[in-house]
Amino acid sequence: MPTAYILVFCEPGCETAVVDELRTLPSVVEAARIYGSSYDIIVKVTSDTTSKLTEIISKNIRRVEKVKATQTMTVIEKDKVN
Repeated sequence: MPTAYILVFCEPGCETAVVDELRTLPSVVEAARIYGSSYDIIVKVTSDTTSKLTEIISKNIRRVEKVKATQTMTVIEKDKVN
C-alpha cells in the first residue's frame, strides 16, 4: 500500500489546531507535532495507489488553513521476492 510521510510547516502558534484538522482528513493515519526540525508536524498518509496519494496531499493537506509549506517523502514499497 503506498505510504508517504509529510513534513508540515505552519504558522506559529497554530500547530495543535492544524494537527487536529489533519487527523480528520481521509487517508491520514497519523499526525503529530515534532521538535528538532524546521518543520512543525509529521503526517503519515496511505492510499490504494500512488496517484491517489499525491491527490490527497495536494488537494487536502496543502490546503489546510495555516499550512505554509510541506515536504513529502514517499516510502519505497518492499521488493517482492519471486
